[in-house]
Amino acid sequence: MNTPLIALLLLAAAPPPQKARELAAQKQWEELYLAFAAASPEDYPEAQRPAVAGPLLKGCEALLAEDAVMAYSLGERAVAFQETSGGLRCLARSALKTDQRASAEEALKKGLEHFPKDGAFGLELGRLLLQDEDSTAAIATLERVPAKSKEAKEARKLIQQARAKVSEAGAARGEVERLEKRLNGEDEKRAAKGEGDFRPDSLNYESGVGKDGMRVRANKRFIISYYNSERDFGQRTDYESQVASAMEEVHAFTRRLLGRAREQPLKVVLYTRDEFITHVGSRYASYAGLYVDGLIRMNDAAKLTQATKGALTHEYTNAVLDELCTGGIGNLHRWFSQGLADYMKWRFLGLDGPPRELANKLHGAARQGRLPKLSEMSSKSPIYQENPEVAFGTSAMAVHELVRMGGTEKILAFIDSFNQSGSFEGSLQSTYGKDLAGLDAAVHSALSGR
Repeated sequence: MNTPLIALLLLAAAPPPQKARELAAQKQWEELYLAFAAASPEDYPEAQRPAVAGPLLKGCEALLAEDAVMAYSLGERAVAFQETSGGLRCLARSALKTDQRASAEEALKKGLEHFPKDGAFGLELGRLLLQDEDSTAAIATLERVPAKSKEAKEARKLIQQARAKVSEAGAARGEVERLEKRLNGEDEKRAAKGEGDFRPDSLNYESGVGKDGMRVRANKRFIISYYNSERDFGQRTDYESQVASAMEEVHAFTRRLLGRAREQPLKVVLYTRDEFITHVGSRYASYAGLYVDGLIRMNDAAKLTQATKGALTHEYTNAVLDELCTGGIGNLHRWFSQGLADYMKWRFLGLDGPPRELANKLHGAARQGRLPKLSEMSSKSPIYQENPEVAFGTSAMAVHELVRMGGTEKILAFIDSFNQSGSFEGSLQSTYGKDLAGLDAAVHSALSGR
């Protein structure tokens, strides 16, 4: 079969560009998306692709305020057909509205690369980096906003904020180093006098030795402890700086995404694998960490990897929930507390959903009808289910569905409702219009349709 004939057959199978224009003119946005959801840009001559991308972008912009989920879907299709400045802007904005930060950053980076004269990309990406406490990268990005663009004034303000944060961070590091040197010769004396368990009132970290002989690094947010493990002064300083940086990163991330962070000081103990088994018990050897009664115990934390930070995010979320929930985290359904903690871990690791290997297992369980019921995990933790990995994943997917229905702001509203009523399922119904069976169905549908 010759090439022109193949092209004609492909065009016959794909909706014509005229169809996109007609549906957009009638503002039939859902029908527009469905008509072109499965269409491949490769099915159209390059000259015709803008005629499809334009109506899809129009739908994205029209729905951005009232239906961000559909706006994102239309924007994604529009960019697939043609990467225009407007398409990437709408895709990024709808991604942020639907809590898909990684997708938003990707769209903004593409826009900054391909449309450097459009100041919106540098401004919005710089704003996100500033929220991430990455002030140095934020400055470099914001400086790429064209001086004559309408975004330039706002970019200059953000640059000033970023530079102030860089300056503060440098001063804080200098103060920590000064305290390190002062305390290095005094901490053993303080511990001998029983003065080692201290809690500074500022965000600057101080170091010392606790009553139990553990090294302690503390500020008003965190009291971090670990065994020396024969580290010299330089190694301790480096390790403690990494730990402090990781905890502040997790704190900032949680406050940004969830909208709340822990208010009371939080104790964090970091163990090697052997230390964890000795102090916590061999039955918990496979756990990445534990949060109980205001204390996080982290396993295998001699080196802080990205996976360790993800586990810290999980346990820190539990600590935040313990503070948010009247009577403590134990009053919440176990699937909800563990599901929210795992969802936050996914997002910290830059994922919009479960990791690929877990996603495959969840899809398989959904197709076989083997997903655990949320009602089975109301008082029994996912760890005690037949397949803990799938149980944790199902719980996190349930939270993922709740976030999709109203963002993390609605999660907080649900917790407030539960605090007032004392009824978990009643608050679920009043906040989301779903019972546990309805949420089970939504999870099953999401996993079966992907």
